[in-house]
Amino acid sequence: MEIRVLKYFLAVAREGSVTGAANSLHLTQPTLTRQLQDLEKELKQQLFVRGKHKIVLTPEGIILRKRAQEIIDMVEKTQAEFRSIHDIVSGDIYIGGGETDSMQYIAEIIKEIQDDYPDIKFHIQSGNAGDVTEKLDKGLLDFGILIQPVDLSKYDYITLPGKDVWGVIMRKDSPLAEKKQIKLEDLRGLPLLNSRQAMRKMSSKNEFIEWFLGEFENLNTVVTFNLVYNAAVMVKKGVGYAIALDKLVDTSGESELCFRPLSPKLESGLDIVWKKYQVFSPAAKLFLERLQAKFGK
Repeated sequence: MEIRVLKYFLAVAREGSVTGAANSLHLTQPTLTRQLQDLEKELKQQLFVRGKHKIVLTPEGIILRKRAQEIIDMVEKTQAEFRSIHDIVSGDIYIGGGETDSMQYIAEIIKEIQDDYPDIKFHIQSGNAGDVTEKLDKGLLDFGILIQPVDLSKYDYITLPGKDVWGVIMRKDSPLAEKKQIKLEDLRGLPLLNSRQAMRKMSSKNEFIEWFLGEFENLNTVVTFNLVYNAAVMVKKGVGYAIALDKLVDTSGESELCFRPLSPKLESGLDIVWKKYQVFSPAAKLFLERLQAKFGK
């Protein structure tokens, strides 16, 4: 498979038609069609179902789209690293992580580097722990920000200062809004929105799960989420109560929503991690040095 052809394939998947993709790629339609046919022959798989008005990916095409995008991302990242080898004042740094107020610590370092090296570009990708570690392991990210607890055996890391507080996001007209803190008995039977990241860790030691005293699986979880912004939209519409970290949703005086911490108090620290024996680009190495200088280790 050639990188060029994979880019053609992704363009067709994105546009939903050969004509639209050909126009965006500045190719003739017959040329693009022939390239796609050759790709299907090479893989011995049908990648598209060709309808009258739209092309739809087959299950095999969906698999290739995911892998092709990862390959293209890796190629572009590698090219950027080599361009910056002899010039530390430029390059790209890729950071993945979940939503957290502790991102402010990373933002401080980004601002410092931006002031000193304006040609360094940062790429922030949101995702849960599984998404982030998968991309780290594949080399698509330089650093990941992970909410504790997390398995750090494959990574070097720095623990960031401060901790995020867990609680419940709810409408201000909710009966629970009259409480200053939310206890386990307050949540029984209520429709809840829960973090998919927290639920994926149910098989390992997890302070979040332990807070529920063995009742987590029996909770009335009606929605799971990766991004708390989407959960907040659901809460506003009365879908349920979101168990989430503080300071990620607007709960100011003008907001429809409020936040109440869990009782007993539940907090989570954060680690910024990178692969052991990682060979960094000059830009990423500079970022790590700033991290170590500011937060130790």
